Amino acid sequence: MSFASQSFSPEIVRALTECGYEKLTPIQQQAIPHARRGHDILANAQTGTGKTAAFSLPIIQQICDKPKQRSRFNVRALILAPTRELAAQIAKNIEDYTKYVSINVAAIYGGTKMASQEKKLEQGLDILVATPGRLLEHMELNNVSLANLEFLVFDEADRMLDMGFISDIRLIMNDIRTQPQTMLFSATFSSQMNKLSNEILRKPKRISVSPENATAETVAHVVYPVDDDRKRELLSELIGKKNWQQVLVFVNYKETANELVKELKLDGIKAVLCHGDKAQSARRRALEEFKEGKARVMVATEVAARGLDIQGLPHVVNYDMPFLAEDYVHRIGRTGRAGQQGHAVSFVSREEELTLVQVEKLIRQRIRRIQLAGYEPANRDALLHKMQTKSAFKDRQGRTNNPTDQSDAERRARLRRAVLNKSKITKLKK
Repeated sequence: MSFASQSFSPEIVRALTECGYEKLTPIQQQAIPHARRGHDILANAQTGTGKTAAFSLPIIQQICDKPKQRSRFNVRALILAPTRELAAQIAKNIEDYTKYVSINVAAIYGGTKMASQEKKLEQGLDILVATPGRLLEHMELNNVSLANLEFLVFDEADRMLDMGFISDIRLIMNDIRTQPQTMLFSATFSSQMNKLSNEILRKPKRISVSPENATAETVAHVVYPVDDDRKRELLSELIGKKNWQQVLVFVNYKETANELVKELKLDGIKAVLCHGDKAQSARRRALEEFKEGKARVMVATEVAARGLDIQGLPHVVNYDMPFLAEDYVHRIGRTGRAGQQGHAVSFVSREEELTLVQVEKLIRQRIRRIQLAGYEPANRDALLHKMQTKSAFKDRQGRTNNPTDQSDAERRARLRRAVLNKSKITKLKK
């Protein structure tokens, strides 16, 4: 099925052809007709399935069909995404799709100056892509108006909930006075996700292109049992012996990421960093070096699990198993995209076996285990002794990928109160 068959304008079809788009993916085949008819949508779709085009193309066409004069700070379509990387990627894709039509789009997220974003907002936007926290900051300053919002999209909605954005989402929704066509896309579903969808969607068309919480069939999964203190050696050995040229490695802690990059460089393997403490410009440079092949390895925390679009990425390594089984799905979603083959490799210590069981239950498949000679985990008695003698294990912290210090927490709390008060005042005036 071609894009021309969906009655998109010749200008949009021309841009899609230049992007290399030929046929609709399954999520696009199911979502686009419903979206074109104005229905709300609840979609279960993995990363790499073409969902950005599925929700953005119908919006673009409807804006083209009903052009309106832009007004200061006004937004016609709002797309919310959990991370900077994903917001930037969505905006870039939409810019490519709208190359030959008169539609303006901008992305706003943390890590860049408010002033430059305010200039973009001031002229009025057809499509705004934003992270919830940064959008609330601009709302407090009256830099953006959702008074005439026509379209609302939540991309990677499950990740937004995982990152604690539910209160931000409700504040944003509280400031919307219209009834926009709303689309919610998520790779995984939970009771909290179902509750949110019931709150914000009106008689949605439910779409699923794969079993819930499943991984792409194009990804081959494998597990290497290994002790924590041997993981770095194992990674270097696999990269060298198997001649892996492009490897995205996920760790749970920024400190682990920093140390691992240093160790890999000592082994002669060029590696770059991507985590929450790095400036947005530094993360962008790291990603560019990795995409261009200047760096063989990119070590990242969970902050990079969403939004990274690396064409043809062959290998994803879980150096640390994720804290949440659902995050496994998002991490390995970076490989095996667009029908290409990918490999998901996980290093699992004895302490992480329970997480592995949870992952296998979630994705409904048994992952093949490979025991590499020389890297056999220590026996159970040795593990118990290690756990009893290492106080560091007892004091192990929870997820710290995107730490929020007290001052930042207070700032966000003030923002929430300000937006909430503004909303109450607006209601009283009415």
